[in-house]
Order: sequence, then structure tokens, then C-alpha cells
Amino acid sequence: MLLTVWKYREFIIGSVKREFQARYRNSILGMAWTVLNPLSMIVVYTVIFSHVMKNKLAGVENEFGYSIYLCAGVLTWGLFSETVNRIQDVFINNGNLIKKVNFPKLCLPVTSIMISLLNFGIIFTLFTLFLVATGNFPGVNYIWLFPVLLIQILFSLGLGVVLGVLNVFFRDVGQFFGIFLQLWFWATPIVYPESILPEWFKPVMGLNPMADLIAAYHTILIEHTVPGLESLVYVIVLTILVCALAVRIFKKHSADMVDEL
Repeated sequence: MLLTVWKYREFIIGSVKREFQARYRNSILGMAWTVLNPLSMIVVYTVIFSHVMKNKLAGVENEFGYSIYLCAGVLTWGLFSETVNRIQDVFINNGNLIKKVNFPKLCLPVTSIMISLLNFGIIFTLFTLFLVATGNFPGVNYIWLFPVLLIQILFSLGLGVVLGVLNVFFRDVGQFFGIFLQLWFWATPIVYPESILPEWFKPVMGLNPMADLIAAYHTILIEHTVPGLESLVYVIVLTILVCALAVRIFKKHSADMVDEL
């Protein structure tokens, strides 16, 4: 399946280009908005939470500690939610293309991931420049973001494909997951530290794979240390299982999707 996708890499790259061109076609500033929007968000988080509200992160003396904590969680969660939302609708949104053109349908989720990663790459580059400018760059430990990011991408891909296939046959899946995603966000320590949670809720938090991933980002970007492998074992195993399920469901119902669409 991966070799087939590789053969259609030009189709994928072309689809990504068309997406960005369509987004800014009638815009005066054009591609500049891809920088201005995330830049404004980082500035707002920094100014409001660090200098106006004077928010402090427990155990962190740095005045930008909470801003970095918030940005690290919000940006990486944004990548997760955008990726899964794109993939869960990708087969429905491209129904006419699937029915008229013979190409590997797996190219569509891959295209969705590349678009999400391109958006994320722009905003996270700006965030990295902010870390450097404020003296909070984690140094060589920064490279550990990439394996954590890879785990997140694979988990998002697997979950998105499962939801995308189910959404073709049961349209309520997409509506339900939109509501569930909001609850999932607030059940993940992104805007608040895990230390404030009641003891009875912490075992429930242990079942949340995004909590482990967000905690790994916080460990790298705030504590400037390497997250322990034991803290990621659960999410790695879950990612493998979700991807295996996605492959099974996709291969089993790939042909049926054409008729349903």
C-alpha cells in the first residue's frame, strides 16, 4: 500500500498545492496569512497570559513558562484535531473524484496529513523562533520532538482512516466525533496542569493517549529533558493497534465505499 502511494506522490503533491492556491486565491495578502494568523495567536498567548494575567506554572520560575506550556499543547492538539477532522471527511468530500478516477484511495488521507503538517510546520517554526528569542530553546533535546510527532501522526492517520471509512456508511460518526473531540480536548492537560486534577480522575487520564503525547511535548519544551520511553509505551501500542485496525477496515471496505458514495 505504501509503495502504491509512493508511485502517486506527484498526485499528492499536486493536491496539496491546489489546496493552498485555492485557499488564498482571492486574498490580497495571499500566503502571508499563513504566517500572520499563527503569529498573532502566539503574541496574544504570550502578552495576555505572561504579562497581563501574570499566569505562572507551578514549579517553573520562567515568566514565559505558562505561555510555552499553553502554546505547546494547543499547537500540537491543533495538528491532531485538524488531521483527524480532514481524514474523517476526505472520502465523502472527494466522492466524485473516487468514482470517476482510478487511483489509490489511500492517497487522500496522505494528502490530508501533508496539508495539516504544512500548516503545523509554519506555525511551529514561528513558535520555535519565539523560544530562541526568549532564551527558552531546549537545545539538542529539541530533536526528540520529531519521534513524538511521528507517533502522533501515525495515531492520527489510523484514527482518521477508521472514522473516515465508517463515516461513509454512517454519517452520524462525523457529527458524534466533533462533539467527542471537544470533550477530549478539555480532558487533556493543555490549558491546565495535570497536578490540579482530583485523584479519582487521574486513572481515567491514564487512558488518554493524547495526554501522554502532550506531556512529552511539555517535558521537552519546558523541562528541556527527554521524555521517558515508559511514558510513551501505552500510546505506541495503541497507535500500532489503531493503524492495524485502519488497514483492515480500509482494505475490507475500500471497494464498498465507491458504491456507497
